[in-house]
Amino acid sequence: MQPSMFNVSVPLDSASRDGDVFLINTFTDAQLIVSRDVAALIDRVADGGGGFNQTEREALSSLAEHGFLVPDRESERQELEAFFRGVREGTDKLAVTVLTTLQCNFACDYCFQGDHGDYNKFAAKMTMETAARVVAWTEARMDALKPSTFQLTLFGGEPLLNLPVAYYLAEHLWNASTRRGIRMTISLITNGLLLTPEVVDRLLPFGFVGAKITLDGDRDTHNRMRPLRGGQGTFDRIIANLRAVAGRCTIAIGGNFDETSIDSYPALLDFLREQDFADRLSRVSFKPIIRERSPQPPKGLIPLTVVGAEGKPLNGTCMTSAGSGTSGCDSCGVLDDKWVAVREETKKRGFPTIDGVHMGPCQIHRQHSYSIGPEGSLYACPGFTGDPSQSTGHIDGREEEWRTLASRRFDAIAAWRECDGCAFIPVCAGGCSVAAHTELGNLNRPNCHKRSFEAGVAGLAREAARLAAAN
Repeated sequence: MQPSMFNVSVPLDSASRDGDVFLINTFTDAQLIVSRDVAALIDRVADGGGGFNQTEREALSSLAEHGFLVPDRESERQELEAFFRGVREGTDKLAVTVLTTLQCNFACDYCFQGDHGDYNKFAAKMTMETAARVVAWTEARMDALKPSTFQLTLFGGEPLLNLPVAYYLAEHLWNASTRRGIRMTISLITNGLLLTPEVVDRLLPFGFVGAKITLDGDRDTHNRMRPLRGGQGTFDRIIANLRAVAGRCTIAIGGNFDETSIDSYPALLDFLREQDFADRLSRVSFKPIIRERSPQPPKGLIPLTVVGAEGKPLNGTCMTSAGSGTSGCDSCGVLDDKWVAVREETKKRGFPTIDGVHMGPCQIHRQHSYSIGPEGSLYACPGFTGDPSQSTGHIDGREEEWRTLASRRFDAIAAWRECDGCAFIPVCAGGCSVAAHTELGNLNRPNCHKRSFEAGVAGLAREAARLAAAN
């Protein structure tokens, strides 16, 4: 026996738990509070020690049962390979993200669309004919895969700028799922300006479960960061919409901060806490952004950018509003100390938020998770939808060598193999591939934020100690 490579330990220094240690295994997700003596047993095993007494052998047996001790490193690596193979090849869920349009009614100054130019005149918008082809393509995937669940995510641009297509996809894919006995859910990623009770009520019969909306600080800060394309503020209208729909569907709040806006987030959290819909928010999570001055992109490409820790553009779709709040994409390339701090402030107000540990693997590692651009191109991740060279196929089945090569590149993604020995491989998978592609020029290079994961474990340890003390 030897210790698992996925063990992480945090000594607890609270008065009631002095000397105890919080243990987590990121592969089995086992979490324990043990005495220092029990934690020391793991070190004795690592050092090749023996001569354990009956009590120690029982403790070791319990640690092995939870995955903290494994037979040998090779068998553990084989289990890790099997885990990622299962993630990639799993057929239980079919997930499709559809960009109904690349147009946006906001002019966020950290986004290419903040140029106040005429981009929306040229940005792609899905036609009803293409929407019908999306339905047919998805039905074919349902028949081939036979999943138990189907998850549709409406994204953009601002997806509610193309309501006819959003409604069409919802209704027709619901009917297709129902005929096949597949449970369908719809999620919406929106800036919130057009999210009205009428929109929600129209989507609810087709499995609509909720929306994610972005607020970038308190009222004044948000209005500066996320104005309309004409420069008008958007905060009050979004809050009014939130209040109107909060009882109808689940709402998650996201947000993006930089050095000019971070100090406004406690005020935003206090404001949200005072609202009558506060207890109906399913998740509140914020993350840093980095400004990057860029030229106007060529017409026909999505004018949004993901930015990395060095301020380099990551191309592709703006992930500042993407994701459910539980995946690695929600912290793409920019996890740092400020991100950890604002998460702690969120917890203090009693809002559910991401824990900083259970972050992945994200959809790029799942063979049956697709993103579809407005014209029908397929992508492995929404973060690549602005780069046609990264398209892995097309809903019309066309065969083009460059798409085939892209598909092979994404099929081979396994950056985590370069992270041998890191305890966070099961929940990180080597980091964000969008960031690795642009910053490092290689999809299969790790994009590491180990320190942030360590901070997340420390947060889990504090919470575990608090709960233990309360009991």
